[in-house]
Amino acid sequence: MERYGTAVALGLFDGVHLGHRAVLKMACAQRENGLEPAVFTFDPDTVSCKPGAGQGYIYGQRQKWKLIGECGISCFYSPPFEKIKSWSGEAFVKRVLKQRFNAVFVCCGRDFRFGNKASCGVDELREFGKCYGFEVRIVDDVVSGGGVVSSSEIRRLLCEGSIERANELLGRDYSVFGTVVDGNHIGRTIDFPTINQGFAEGQLVPRYGVYSTVTNVDGRLLPSVTNIGVKPTIAGERRPLAETHIIGYKGDLYGKEVEVSFRSFIRPETKFASLDELRDQIAADIKIAQTDI
Repeated sequence: MERYGTAVALGLFDGVHLGHRAVLKMACAQRENGLEPAVFTFDPDTVSCKPGAGQGYIYGQRQKWKLIGECGISCFYSPPFEKIKSWSGEAFVKRVLKQRFNAVFVCCGRDFRFGNKASCGVDELREFGKCYGFEVRIVDDVVSGGGVVSSSEIRRLLCEGSIERANELLGRDYSVFGTVVDGNHIGRTIDFPTINQGFAEGQLVPRYGVYSTVTNVDGRLLPSVTNIGVKPTIAGERRPLAETHIIGYKGDLYGKEVEVSFRSFIRPETKFASLDELRDQIAADIKIAQTDI
């Protein structure tokens, strides 16, 4: 059976931001030449972020694939970093680009590295392309607001709560996507039921605080408010959660996958003296969120 050629986009694609989307768009454009667009990347929880780039990866594997799929790509290979980190640059090209993908066209950003100890860059990739019969295109940096779009800058913005600017660089609203988990049901006792979603070990947790958000419930975009943090008003230690009150919603979402998109930062997380104070503040947060939608 004849094997189709592919156009392979290379990168970690942490966040699938505007710069990443430019690389993915270039691969998708090769459909006009009869090539299937594809992606090579890594499982994000197997790759450490660069020092000083913020804490953890932006999106987990499932959410990353969801976003890449929305860009028009369904063919991908995403091995654990440990599996191939010791390969030479040529071994990577032979085993991944040629044997797995049958690559005819390859694109990436200018800072893409591959091979043992990141020994190879775009110059070496071009030379391998000449030897193994694939074209290499390097995508220019994407600039927004006078600065280069980068995952490290988006991480920094999320860590300081600058959600609007982070959204500009992402090209869409930052979101939490995952299964709704059971909580302590404190929200129900103060008339503001919430859904709870966790962050994976190693994943970036944005600045603790309350955000104006929009929650996708079965295709309906509903206004909501989300607290990211550890619920300091409630006694005990716990891992950070995204705790969302969907304004006016009465249904049960436990066990379902839900996407919560972040629009703006309302206030820092606060420890209140009582649940009554917490309830009054949530009511005030909701008024702010309703005017933000």
